[in-house]
Amino acid sequence: MSADIGGGLQCRGSGCGERVVQGMSYTVLQMAHETQTFSARWDAGVVERLTRRSELAGTNKSRLAERYVDEGTRMDEHPGIVFRDGPTGRRAALAAGPDVWEAMATLKGGEVRGEKAIAAAAKLMELTELQVRTAVRYYGAYQEEIDERIRRNVEEADAAEAAWRREQAALA
Repeated sequence: MSADIGGGLQCRGSGCGERVVQGMSYTVLQMAHETQTFSARWDAGVVERLTRRSELAGTNKSRLAERYVDEGTRMDEHPGIVFRDGPTGRRAALAAGPDVWEAMATLKGGEVRGEKAIAAAAKLMELTELQVRTAVRYYGAYQEEIDERIRRNVEEADAAEAAWRREQAALA
């Protein structure tokens, strides 16, 4: 089922539309965030490296450059934060430690609050208090993103436990 939403766009499902231009059809993904055009002149070597990396990653240069700029500005704003690839995608992490979501889940899951929570989480995770504060500072700026990672991890852990319990029941 589709509905005309104007400008030659047909709404088909969540966040997608189809535009017909001179007999050709292509899919338009509508992002949840606003985008803006940005033009820059970059050193030829930088563009060549970006082209190689985008080919290896299987993505276009614009998306990869956007990711690099986004992560780079976040790292500048939050010293001690890096970004890592993993099975659930890229995520913020402490440079010499766990992912930010792991530090925050530990901190929020404890019984103590305030300054004592920072000390308790640092001790439990074998981190410095500065590392825990770095995670808290990043969380303060990107709370929804980190909360979503925590939520997904809980769901995956619950699903894995349920599967294990079914297996155990089958063996009984």
